Amino acid sequence: MDLRQAIVQRVQGKEDSELTDIIESSIGAEEMALPGLGVLFEIIWKNSTEAARKKMVSVLQKQLPPRHA
Repeated sequence: MDLRQAIVQRVQGKEDSELTDIIESSIGAEEMALPGLGVLFEIIWKNSTEAARKKMVSVLQKQLPPRHA
């Protein structure tokens, strides 16, 4: 089983509140949680409309610190 499959199996069948808890407890946690968040984001991205994708990118862009030369 690869990492993506393991992460999907971990969250399959979870209630909304359980998924929220998994996401919130992973944010800001140890770096080993980042691949899991990446897999979940990949699922969200693949199943989002173009408008939702643009909104996510806009939110991300606004939250990134400015790049210094």
